[in-house]
Amino acid sequence: MATKSRTHSKTRLSRALGVALTPKAARLMEKRPFPPGQHGRTKRRTDSDYAVRLREKQRLRAQYGIREAQLRRVFDEARKQDGLTGENLVELLEMRLDALVLRAGFARSIAQARQMVVHRHIMVDGERVDRPSFRVKPGQLIHVHQRSEKLEPFQVAAEGGHAEVLPEVPGYLEVSLDRLEAVLVRRPKREEVPVTCDVQLVVEYYAAH
Repeated sequence: MATKSRTHSKTRLSRALGVALTPKAARLMEKRPFPPGQHGRTKRRTDSDYAVRLREKQRLRAQYGIREAQLRRVFDEARKQDGLTGENLVELLEMRLDALVLRAGFARSIAQARQMVVHRHIMVDGERVDRPSFRVKPGQLIHVHQRSEKLEPFQVAAEGGHAEVLPEVPGYLEVSLDRLEAVLVRRPKREEVPVTCDVQLVVEYYAAH
């Protein structure tokens, strides 16, 4: 029952933010692209600049499934690096272990990827890692623990079972799906990251706070 409730909640959030957070939400949004609620079909009144920036920040948070404090910490780190803060922000978020597990095709959603990491099914360079926020470095090998490979979710993944609901593997990852292995070959570039977000609006939101 709780799982059904969470799924319904994710679908409503997806429609409210205008971005699919799960494969089921993607299917439903194709049928009903308008926001949830009785006024969903009517034209939304013009939002304030604050509301627009807030919603964009919420979209980014939701796509990575992270808390506000986590996003704020990464933003502060991104701001200190050379280059554009917004692009740095997405690139740093994309190097999270749970995000790369999803991009590699080991999971169907960011929530499932996070669960795989927390349950210690995922290894980095031969060591179990149970922190979804773990920052993977270029050159490191992400792979499924040998004893976990026989579990149904990983068998499905190894056979390419998530290909229909995930974007193509981005250029910063080299994936051997049948072996449940992936290597982060270099730092991601913002334009390659399959995340829907106007990062400049997120920067403006935090600049005002």
